[in-house]
Amino acid sequence: MSVSDIADSYAEYADCMHRLEWLDRAIIGRYRQARFGDVDGRVLDVACGTGTNFQYLPDGVDLVGIDISPEMLANAGKQLAEQGMDGTLREMDAQDLEFPDDSFDAVISALSTCTFPDPVAALREMNRVCKPEGTIRLVEHGRSDVGPIARFQEWRAEAHYAKMGCRWTQEPSDVVAEAGLGVLETRTGLFGTITTFELSPGRGGDR
Repeated sequence: MSVSDIADSYAEYADCMHRLEWLDRAIIGRYRQARFGDVDGRVLDVACGTGTNFQYLPDGVDLVGIDISPEMLANAGKQLAEQGMDGTLREMDAQDLEFPDDSFDAVISALSTCTFPDPVAALREMNRVCKPEGTIRLVEHGRSDVGPIARFQEWRAEAHYAKMGCRWTQEPSDVVAEAGLGVLETRTGLFGTITTFELSPGRGGDR
């Protein structure tokens, strides 16, 4: 899918995803908390969607959220209000970030590389805008390491992509490696379907 195709797809689901954030908290919340709960300074949330990550950020961060979907951003604005947080939201393509080099102390993103037409380009853009002494944190999903779950994912992969623009069976570690980012720590969970990363900017990539 193109960037505009993805934006059109998420226009339909933005409100529903906002309403179902309680389910995300129950299933994926602990992974978001573990990776995003200790960032500080100026923080960029790439493909912030409906703002699901916001509640896991520490008080006092200088938050900027970007997404390609205006409908997602409208719900992210509601999330800011519900959390009593200040933040700036901008419509933007993750593969072509409109920020200078070294603009952020931390760059975070969750469940996003599966939807980018060019996920390697998006990760290299995250690397570019993150300060060399900063941190990049990801919570991603991909193919399970449990046989029956993986086979179900493979069976439904094409239909899922056609409906949601999401590559259900991606290998997040392969995408990170291709982008040339330095991995400080990685963990997996939820039957291997969730992989989280702490990445070091400035080691490889297109800096």
